[in-house]
Amino acid sequence: MEFHLKKRPRHEVKVEVVSLETKYPSNVMLYHYPPTDDIHIEEFEELALERLRLLRILERASTKNLRMLSDEWKEYVGAELTREGLRSYLRLCSPAGGKHDSDIQTRRRDYISHFILRLAYCRSEELTRWFVAREMELFRYKFSALSSSEVKQFLDDNNFDIHPLTEAQKDEVKDGLYESTAGQSVAKIELLDFYKVPFTQVLDLVRGRRCYLKAGFAYVNTHDLVSIVGTRQQEEIEQGLVAANGLVEEVEGDERISRMLKALHNSYTGKDYTVCRDAAVPIESLDQLSKTSMPLCMRMCHEHIRAQHHVKHGGRMQYGLFLKGIGVTLEDSLRFWREEFTKKMDADKFARSYEYNIYHNYGKKGSMVNYTPYSCAKIIKDMAAPGDCHGCPYKSMDPSSLKSKLTSYGLSPSAIDEVMYFVSRGHYQIGCGKYFQLTHNSSVEPTINHPNNYFEESQILMGNRQKRTNGPAAPKARARPDIKGHGDRSMLMGQDDDELWRIAETQERILQSQKDISEAFNDDLDLTEIEY
Repeated sequence: MEFHLKKRPRHEVKVEVVSLETKYPSNVMLYHYPPTDDIHIEEFEELALERLRLLRILERASTKNLRMLSDEWKEYVGAELTREGLRSYLRLCSPAGGKHDSDIQTRRRDYISHFILRLAYCRSEELTRWFVAREMELFRYKFSALSSSEVKQFLDDNNFDIHPLTEAQKDEVKDGLYESTAGQSVAKIELLDFYKVPFTQVLDLVRGRRCYLKAGFAYVNTHDLVSIVGTRQQEEIEQGLVAANGLVEEVEGDERISRMLKALHNSYTGKDYTVCRDAAVPIESLDQLSKTSMPLCMRMCHEHIRAQHHVKHGGRMQYGLFLKGIGVTLEDSLRFWREEFTKKMDADKFARSYEYNIYHNYGKKGSMVNYTPYSCAKIIKDMAAPGDCHGCPYKSMDPSSLKSKLTSYGLSPSAIDEVMYFVSRGHYQIGCGKYFQLTHNSSVEPTINHPNNYFEESQILMGNRQKRTNGPAAPKARARPDIKGHGDRSMLMGQDDDELWRIAETQERILQSQKDISEAFNDDLDLTEIEY
């Protein structure tokens, strides 16, 4: 018996490989279609935190009352993007950006990270409002960098049925264009493209008298065209957030993603202060440092401990982790708390009730996690009860009490008014930065996002520590034999390769934020030891 295998016809399935340049053709895209890329969970978190840092820079620029897209605004945003290691985004917002392979990769990161944050910011009206405002600022910044030819290409790619005026059409209304285009010379206006659109599409320009009106149409130059395309972009984002809200339950099926997205908005994205690599701080100097280099929140904690010889759990966590971050060793920390608390209790009670907490914060007990000092966002969020000393005094204290406290610290009435101007508007961190500037006689108001950042900037300004830079040479750090649990990074701080240090700092910021999110859900402190 013979069997003959009948061959089936083979159909070759051709998989179309789309290049990144085709998928992400421009620095400015409308975020209409969700990305289809496969990404690892680590990259998912990294992109989310990276974009959050980007949007927070734009938020800080807006709270400083800098006019959007002014030279001062661009200078501030550019300096902050560089400081945060986001220079690739700066290239996407620059006229010469977006031409290299690295820029195409940044387009990809920009596009994907936007959709990731939609999942985090679709959960409440307040979060949505914040996200839309920041995303529109970013969109306007990127669009302002497009050339005339790139604007035309953008309009064609996104099916905007508007076209620039021909030279003949432009000549018919040139007198009106000259009068309505402020801040531009006649020669410059001659070079600009103008678009004729129904005036109802640019009501903001009409309201500000920034366009020429004739017969129900507005004549808009290339720079102001963002009023039209921005409306489409905002609609896309708002509709996308509604759609994302419908997917939240499905996304939350993965516990790792769910936790990260829920905690994202309040996560800290700055420098990692878990371990101090700069210098050891003896506890004998804390009294003086509290007056010269500690922010108001930590100075008040220190004064409370010195006066009351006791502090509740929230204050011990806030101040204890801060001390760890500035360079107080575990042994000195134990000695500091023991010396204060035993003025009201015996040594056995202190050892039984409080020592464990200190070991736990340094990662020597319990889950062995080396806990992170609290950021400004976490401190501002915490609600302090009567009798507590922790929390943000700019938020928790009533105006009259805060003014009295600032007066007792030596601020003049005019200086207090400068601080209170920001505090009264809910800009507590900017108020803290203004307090720093006034008390240090500094010409520059620093961006304060962490109490340890405040302390470090103060010590640098006073000449007690050296600032790490991204320049060609950075000072070598001395080895810290008293710090355990980390490798020797001194090789990264010398002249060999300062770029390695910048990369290490960026990675630590990501790990820091991931750790913050993890700690919010995995803190295994013994609650029976918490004293209220």
